[in-house]
Amino acid sequence: MRRVIFALATGLLSTQAFAADLPMPAPPPRAPAAYVPIAPPFSWSGIYVGGNLGAAWNHGTVSDANGLGFTLPSKTAVFTGGGQIGANYQFGAAVVGVEGQFDWLINQNNTSAGVLVPNGTPGGFDTVNVGSQNRWLTTATGKVGFAADHWLFYGKGGWAWVGNSNFTVNDVTTGQTFSSGSHSNNGWTVGGGIEWAFAGPWSARVEYDYVRLSSNSFTVPPPSPIAGDVFTTANRNIQMVLFGVNYRFGGAW
Repeated sequence: MRRVIFALATGLLSTQAFAADLPMPAPPPRAPAAYVPIAPPFSWSGIYVGGNLGAAWNHGTVSDANGLGFTLPSKTAVFTGGGQIGANYQFGAAVVGVEGQFDWLINQNNTSAGVLVPNGTPGGFDTVNVGSQNRWLTTATGKVGFAADHWLFYGKGGWAWVGNSNFTVNDVTTGQTFSSGSHSNNGWTVGGGIEWAFAGPWSARVEYDYVRLSSNSFTVPPPSPIAGDVFTTANRNIQMVLFGVNYRFGGAW
């Protein structure tokens, strides 16, 4: 009996020692973490198109060789609207680009006060005034800016072209008008603005532009009572404040 008990105890101890030598079972595999894609950083790079509305102030002086004292209205404000197309490229926080813009200049009334001039008859005078109107404005500019995520602060500069309907000398007394004819004028432009990307590829901006134009001259033909007088428009500039919306193709948002 003692031998049986001894054998059982020995076998039990051997089994426990063998079990103690076995390696611990591996833990069950963990479920892989869900993959969360990282959104690319916002970029202003891409081609864009848009529209704009705002106001323009036309300023300039007019002089004539005969010194009759014609004065064009100063800082004439008009409604303006048009569109723009351009391209941006962003590297780091810097943004460079190019842009073309076209705007109509609407509701102008840029006519001087009437001046009495001799009409060639004894003691006779005619009332004469002059006028100059801009119909449209086109600019081609380069851009440089600083991006702060969805905000862009930029400046621009380049060349401008203005379409003039005509420079006219109007004989109010007889109803005759003497015109230089339609033509375009050119000059340089600088400006700047702030743009905000508010929804995907859509952005809104506010911008100020200054356009400086070259001088023009016009010699009045007969039978005007001031035939042969030479008018020169000078110090011409247009200032604009524009609100615009752009849609951008390309880039990340």
